Amino acid sequence: MNLFTETSLSPEILKAVGELGFVSPTEIQKQTIPFISTDIRDLIALAQTGTGKTAAFSLPILDMIDDGSRKIQLLVLCPTRELCLQITKDIKNYSKYLPNIKTTAVYGGSSITDQIRSLREKPQIIVGTPGRVIDLINRKALDFSEIHWLVLDEADEMLSMGFKDDLETILRETPDTKQTFLFSATMNKEVERISRNYLTNPHRISVGSINEVKKNIKHEYYVVGYRQKKEALKRLIDDNPNQYSIIFCRTRMETQEVADFLMQNGYAADALHGDLSQAQRDTVMKKFRLKNIDILVATDVAARGLDVNSLTHVIHFSLPDDPEVFVHRSGRTGRAGKDGISMALIKPEESRKLKQIKLATKIDINEKKIPTGQEIIKAQVGGVFEKLLTEHEDFFEFDNKLIPDLSAFSKEELVHKLLQFQLRDLALYYKDKNDLAEQKFNNDEGRESRRDRRDRDRDGRRGDRRERDGGRERKPRRNSEDMVRFFFNLGKRDQLKKVDMLDIINKATSKSKSKKRPDIGEIEIMEKFSFFEVEKSFKDDVLRGLPSIKFKGKEMRAEVAN
Repeated sequence: MNLFTETSLSPEILKAVGELGFVSPTEIQKQTIPFISTDIRDLIALAQTGTGKTAAFSLPILDMIDDGSRKIQLLVLCPTRELCLQITKDIKNYSKYLPNIKTTAVYGGSSITDQIRSLREKPQIIVGTPGRVIDLINRKALDFSEIHWLVLDEADEMLSMGFKDDLETILRETPDTKQTFLFSATMNKEVERISRNYLTNPHRISVGSINEVKKNIKHEYYVVGYRQKKEALKRLIDDNPNQYSIIFCRTRMETQEVADFLMQNGYAADALHGDLSQAQRDTVMKKFRLKNIDILVATDVAARGLDVNSLTHVIHFSLPDDPEVFVHRSGRTGRAGKDGISMALIKPEESRKLKQIKLATKIDINEKKIPTGQEIIKAQVGGVFEKLLTEHEDFFEFDNKLIPDLSAFSKEELVHKLLQFQLRDLALYYKDKNDLAEQKFNNDEGRESRRDRRDRDRDGRRGDRRERDGGRERKPRRNSEDMVRFFFNLGKRDQLKKVDMLDIINKATSKSKSKKRPDIGEIEIMEKFSFFEVEKSFKDDVLRGLPSIKFKGKEMRAEVAN
């Protein structure tokens, strides 16, 4: 099967697929489409992200769905709301000429009332995140008792994000007669256990492996001190003009800080992370797809489901702990037959982690030096000509008489003047800058302090838990001590002081049923946020009371910290 037209898919589906520009199926599609169309067994399909899995399972199922029935026939479960929306969009595109087939997305971070209302239209296909699906089951808004097909998309990701119990709860709500398709990039122990317990005699399809690295991606790494990472990032961006890239960070806080730094320095950049509302996320992703911004700074979780084929660069601002995540990140560039570049910024003490990634993935990652100011200017000159010579479209008209007499200048002199004008600000910026490659990394300048690392990692764990199910909050672990520790969203930059924090806590707990004031423990005021400890029995009072008051006109938010 080398062409979609060689499949048994209906003319309506082939027409929609053709209009999307699909001609030849990918390897996973070649193997999966005929299997689902003709076999009644369950399926385990192993393939990397970006290989066309959505079309692989949805095209044959769309061909078999009973469009005269108003029962739910297909349920697709996926880890994040971004992926949920992407799959929904794809299925709607594939079913463009099947007017009686309806698809509804259900995910956290958006109005559950609106989603319940959309379910009244009786869709045959539901695409959802586990948490929101369970919420709707509990509200009797979803009934999967008659589904024919269940798809677990990116099963390894769902399990790694802590959805094992949720998945098993949903699976128990489905009939034994259904056909289950499990799609995953890896086959770890948890995926194996789920497949063993909930799939019957599954057929296996494997396309490539996690360690199979694209040959058209060049991998580089740069050693730089912690306090110099943002400046080093700026230099890498300047040294690679005309790029269209994703910068990956570990935590929500780091993501926002890097994006703010780039925007303040004049780059067309924005952030994508779990603290954004769904409307904000949609706006950022739309701007990125339309190339209104050409740099997206994102966490791994938030970037799931973002399908862009023309990325030139992936930059690892922070290394992931898992080598598989490194491969997933890097694989977002070098798609559609194009070349790509993966760059990693590592601190001197992370050499062992990088070595582990190299050994696990068999990737040849070459060390490079942070470019000097002179090298950057040379690259920018090349970038100007690259853009000038590849863009031929006329965007406006003007009278040639407006062009002054330039006969006194040679061609070279004119080009020199234009380049000086175009690159003046950049040249002035780097004129007196020291080269980062010449600077030594010591404990004061090159390394992240223990407190900085502790606060960053704590904030990251807090933010990542929120992102996991598109906004569905999970209950935090309770401390065994008498005090409970809170993360607070205001800090020194908001002119917050310890005396203010004491007053805020007292106001928040003023309506407590307890007649006594809460015992208040340690208060740490950081630059952008704070931590405070309160007697455990007042935990709910703090969470209820804080949103109702403001500090200098600013809304306040507290969450239990690890």
